[in-house]
This record gives sequence, C-alpha cells and structure tokens, in this order.
Amino acid sequence: MIIVDTGPFVALFDPNDALHDHCRTILKTIKESFITTVPILTEAFHLIAPGSVGADRLRDFIAKRGVEIWFMDDGAIERAFQLMERYADHPMDLADASLIVAGERLKTNKVFTIDRDDFETYRIQRGHRQTKVIIIG
Repeated sequence: MIIVDTGPFVALFDPNDALHDHCRTILKTIKESFITTVPILTEAFHLIAPGSVGADRLRDFIAKRGVEIWFMDDGAIERAFQLMERYADHPMDLADASLIVAGERLKTNKVFTIDRDDFETYRIQRGHRQTKVIIIG
C-alpha cells in the first residue's frame, strides 16, 4: 500500500502541471494499491481549479476507487497535532501529518510525493523505533 500526497494528485490530473509526465510515468510502474487522507484531497482540490478538467478527472479517479480514502478518528487527529508540534521547526501541516499518521496506523512507510525535502525529514513511529519514509516519486 502506498500513501499518496497532494503533489502527485495535482500533477497527474492537471495536464499543464510541470510534473504531469513525470508522475504519469511513475504511476505506470506502481503495482500496489493507493490510499490517501481527506486533508490531502482538500489540498489537491484547492490547488486544482474547481471547474477544471483536472478536478473532474480527480473526482472520477476517486469515484472509480483509484485511491482509497483513510479517515482520521479522534486519536489520529490528536497524533497529527503532536507531529505538527514535533516538526514545528520544519514546519509540518495537517495534510503531511495525516500521511505520517496513516503510515503509522496502516503499517506502511511508502509515500508517493514530489515533496522530498519534507518527507526525507519525517519519520514514522514503529513501536519504539522511528523509520524513514520511502519516497516514491
């Protein structure tokens, strides 16, 4: 299972995005299922013009179950806030925190992202250990 960040959604579904072809090429090589969070989708739909073809394509992708949506419960939201405080010097927003929490809860550390700087810094808690994020993209 691969967790998807905002950037690939924007690049994949906005044909004018500079990383459109790059993300399409990567997408073709991935055999695992995708999952994302509501904060990520909120960001993606904010960045893609609401009435655009890209927004329509993203909605279709979600409707056809191209990506599963992971919903945060109260504990996940609390954990996200803790992470945002921990990485305040970087800083980490709610969308990124939601991906790290999803990784912790779903026991995966693979993230499809174009945001290397942030995700090379973040760690996923596994018991008492901190594991690196495996960046796809």
